[in-house]
Amino acid sequence: MKSGSNLERVILSGQPAVTAELGPPMSADPHEVIKKANILKGYCDAANITDCQTAVVRISSIAAAVIAFQQGLEPVMQMTCRDRNRIAMQADLLGAAALGLRNCLCIAGDHQKFSAAGRLKGHPGAKNVYDVDTCQLVGILKKMRDEGKQEGGDPLEVAPKFFIGASWTPMADPIDFRPINLMKKVNAGADFIQTQGIYDIAGFRSQMETIRNMGLHERTAILGGIIVPKSAMMLKYMDSSVAGVSVPKPLIERMTKAKDAAGDDKKKAKELQEAEGIKIAVELIQQVLETPGVRGVHIQAIEWESAMPGIVKAAGLYPRPNIPEA
Repeated sequence: MKSGSNLERVILSGQPAVTAELGPPMSADPHEVIKKANILKGYCDAANITDCQTAVVRISSIAAAVIAFQQGLEPVMQMTCRDRNRIAMQADLLGAAALGLRNCLCIAGDHQKFSAAGRLKGHPGAKNVYDVDTCQLVGILKKMRDEGKQEGGDPLEVAPKFFIGASWTPMADPIDFRPINLMKKVNAGADFIQTQGIYDIAGFRSQMETIRNMGLHERTAILGGIIVPKSAMMLKYMDSSVAGVSVPKPLIERMTKAKDAAGDDKKKAKELQEAEGIKIAVELIQQVLETPGVRGVHIQAIEWESAMPGIVKAAGLYPRPNIPEA
């Protein structure tokens, strides 16, 4: 085993893995993390602790991951290339390992211009770093783990043992480059991959056929991303404004029909759309898991952690496997 984490053990067992997502709050109060961790615990094998998602300042991924870990939820610490140079990254990785963390997802990070949205002022003028890209960060972490060396070559007395993850957007343009992009991350050393949200099952399966022909599914564990829809408006936004996400019209029509069934009752419209969104998520989970080469799902119930237990049960993924450490 590379890390001995629960997520790694489940994937190696051959059972479909389930990861979730936990977004830390814009606050120094840890109770929101504690609350979310206790909702998710038992319904996933590990949960991503986002690293200032949408470039908004929140409790750090490492700190929130440790809080979640203390609650019995295995975390997947995220690390963005946006905010740190290679010195800070490696220092944080050593610190995270010293605190007991064993999963790390390497991502580029949302551009800081996205931080100013809605009522948030954000930090659109912040200077991004991008000293290294995602593939290089994966390689740095692999070198630290497997060779016991820093990026510059200096030895580590004790190497961090992480299960290394990366993200992948299978449906982004240019579509023909997506398999090459995945191959670069796998070559760099990614042990598992979490994809962008999948709504277009036919398109995803076409990409997975290419991935299987390249043999990449045998070299890394691909977890299909499922973003749980809450409303027709959300699906329309995802389709029009989120890079690499394409939502088939029938799904939008289903959510719209659910909304219209409530008439002018806004509360009922919200409830009906959420119920339909959960049905859609369960269907997508089952279709993704039926796709050859897929090893699990990454379920993102964004700021809706309470939906996770019902979704996981309805998808036939509960109880989660309990695989003791060797």
